[in-house]
Amino acid sequence: MTAAPDRATPSTQLPLWIPLIAQHDFPAGTHTAVSARGVHVAFEDGRRRLCAKSGLWNANLGYGNPRIAEAIATELEAASYLPLFRTAHRKAIEAANALLSLPAHRFQRVVFSTSGGAANDAGMKLARQYFVLNGQPERKIIVGLTGSYHGLTYGSQALSGDNLGQAVYGVDRRNIRHIRFDDGGAELAQLMLREGHRVAAVIVEPVLGSGADVVPVSFLDSLLKLREEHGFLVVADEVATGFGRVNSWFVSDEWPSAPDVIVTSKAMTNGTSACAALLIAQRVTEKFDSTESVFVHGETQAGTPATCAAILSTIDEMKRLDHGSLTGAVSAGLDDLIGRLRGIPGVGTATGRGCMRAIKLETVDGLPLSPGGVLAVVKRIHQAGAIVQPGPGRIQLLPALVFTKENFEELHAAIAAGLSAARRDGAFA
Repeated sequence: MTAAPDRATPSTQLPLWIPLIAQHDFPAGTHTAVSARGVHVAFEDGRRRLCAKSGLWNANLGYGNPRIAEAIATELEAASYLPLFRTAHRKAIEAANALLSLPAHRFQRVVFSTSGGAANDAGMKLARQYFVLNGQPERKIIVGLTGSYHGLTYGSQALSGDNLGQAVYGVDRRNIRHIRFDDGGAELAQLMLREGHRVAAVIVEPVLGSGADVVPVSFLDSLLKLREEHGFLVVADEVATGFGRVNSWFVSDEWPSAPDVIVTSKAMTNGTSACAALLIAQRVTEKFDSTESVFVHGETQAGTPATCAAILSTIDEMKRLDHGSLTGAVSAGLDDLIGRLRGIPGVGTATGRGCMRAIKLETVDGLPLSPGGVLAVVKRIHQAGAIVQPGPGRIQLLPALVFTKENFEELHAAIAAGLSAARRDGAFA
C-alpha cells in the first residue's frame, strides 16, 4: 500500500475536535488510527507504528487481548447495562472484591468511577465530607504536588500541579495547595504548621504522570509521619502507576503504612472501558457508616457489567501471564534502551521507575528542550515508526508489559532516527 502524505486537514473539514492541539494543522493521514493489535497501531497512511506508550499507558497487556475481549462480549449479552445508582449488580460486587484482594494493605470498600480525573474529584469530595462528619468542617484544603497531573475535570484540573490553563477556565484553586516533593517533606511540614488544621487530604502520585519523576522515599516517610500528627487523609493517585506499570499491583504496596484511599484507572481494564475506582480504607468507611451518611457521588457509566467483566478478566490475565515477571523484563529492556540512547546528542538523563520512564532532551547549550522542540521530536519519531509521549522537556516511554526484545530493537531504531531528523530540522538549536 502506498503511504499517504503527512497532510494537514483543516478543522472545517474534520468533524472530530482533536484534544490538546490546535486544529488547523492536524496531520490526519499519519495520526488517524484504523486498528491496533498487540503493540502496533495501523494508521490511515498505510503504516503500522510501534506503540511505546500503551495507548495512554492503559493497554498494559497490549491491544486486542482475546480473553479480555471475550469476557466483555459475554457480559454484554448477559446484561448490556445495569446502573449503580441506589442499586447493585453481581458483576460490580465481584469486581469490587477482586480489587480489594490486590493491595498489600487492607481496604474495605470500592467506589466506581469512569476516569482518573472524575475519580480524583470523588476523592476530594470524600475527604472533605469525612471531616464534616468528623466535626471539622473547616478542613477543606487539598494538597497536591508541584508538577503533578490528576486530570482535566474541574476538580482534578485544580489539583494538577502543572500549568494547564486553570486561570483561563476559571478553575477554583482557593482550597488547593501545591508543595515540592524533592525536599524530604520540608515544605509540607511548613504548610502543616500554618494550615494543618484546615487540610483534608494530601494526594500523591508515587511517580508523576507528567514527566515520570519519582517521589522519593524520604518525602513519603515524612508524609506518613505528618498524617499521624495532623490527621489528614493520604490519597495515592495510582491512575498511572497501578496494575504493574511500576511494580506489583500498586506502588503504595511498598509504603510502611497504607494510604487512606487508592485511586486507580487506566490499566485496570487494559484500556477497554471508561473505568476508574477508589479503594477506601476502614478509617473512612467507618465514619460514614457510624453516622449513616450518604456519599453524594455517582456516574451513569461507572461500574457497568461490561466494565466489571473487563476488570475481572484483566486481573485474571495479569495473573496468568505473571505480570511481575513481565514488568521486570520490560523494565530491564528500558534500562538497556536508555543506556544505548544516551550517546546520542541531545539526550540527557532519564527519570522514572519500572515501565514508566522518560528521557530528558537538551538543546546544544545544555538547556531543557522547549515544549515545541519536544513535540517536533515526537513527530519525527512518529514518522520514523514509533509512538512516544511528550513530557516537560522530555519524551516518555511507557511500553506494554508484553514488549519483546524485537520490539525494543524497533523502538531504538525509530527513536534514533527521529532524534537525528529533529536535529537536522533545528529542533535542538
